[in-house]
Amino acid sequence: MKWKDLSIVAFDTETTGLDPYGGDRVIEVALVVFQLGADGRVAEQTSFSRFCNPGMPIPRKVTEITGIRDEDVAGQPPFAEIAPEIAERFRGALTVAHNYPFDLAFLSREFDLAGLPWREPLAAIDTVDVSMKHFPDARSHKLGDVARRLDVVLDGAHRAANDAEACGRCFIELARRHQVADDLQALLDWADAIGRPPEDGPLEVDIYGVPVFADGPHKGEFVAEHPIHLAWMEKARVRRAHGWDYLYPESTRRWVRRFLDVRAAGRARQQPKSFRATDWVIDPCITRSRLTSA
Repeated sequence: MKWKDLSIVAFDTETTGLDPYGGDRVIEVALVVFQLGADGRVAEQTSFSRFCNPGMPIPRKVTEITGIRDEDVAGQPPFAEIAPEIAERFRGALTVAHNYPFDLAFLSREFDLAGLPWREPLAAIDTVDVSMKHFPDARSHKLGDVARRLDVVLDGAHRAANDAEACGRCFIELARRHQVADDLQALLDWADAIGRPPEDGPLEVDIYGVPVFADGPHKGEFVAEHPIHLAWMEKARVRRAHGWDYLYPESTRRWVRRFLDVRAAGRARQQPKSFRATDWVIDPCITRSRLTSA
């Protein structure tokens, strides 16, 4: 699949706090959709940005950072009313966010609270990971610093639309500079990102694009609920006539390794908005939104 033909959706949220499972809510969401030209540069861009009424006061600290006040969201719809429109824009898209797990947790939790299924996009790229991989000596991987390194304009940081646009343009510019091949798997490998599981293995996606087990003891269940079994799948071997061989194909084992790396061990941060090495911890649960009901 050629990734340059896909819609590239960069997104960002502004929230009342840092914990979607502790009662914090989305107060602004923005999606910027890019279409690329033959030269790999942006040929077309459209934006979707909305305030959301969180049903609670906005903390003063959040207002100081974002500039968003209670008056700005007072007459706005709750997230549940705009959720279908957001889901439609994510359908079949290559999605990009800076600190992807943070925004994913809030969006998927808001969908849970709205009683709507979260539809996984075609691919998920975190520009924090891309920056850490391709700027390993950089002292900071904050969006503003990444933008400066790539000569991308970021005016009005900490507002969802501005951050989403800068994030998307940083990704596009870095991919262009590295001349990433126009193949989705090549892009995912370059970005250390997650796409759909390979079709030649024991994993598949459900009607919402969520990876599930196609066979075995957990058939039909979300792969995110069984990280230990995933780790076993990566290492499992079977004895054949010529000796021991891996039970699952390399394509499956590569996808499992990346899923565990991106969504599991080592991906949690004690400080969700910080990128220092000392802020990282082992995450004891995987994509909690899958396990938490409204």
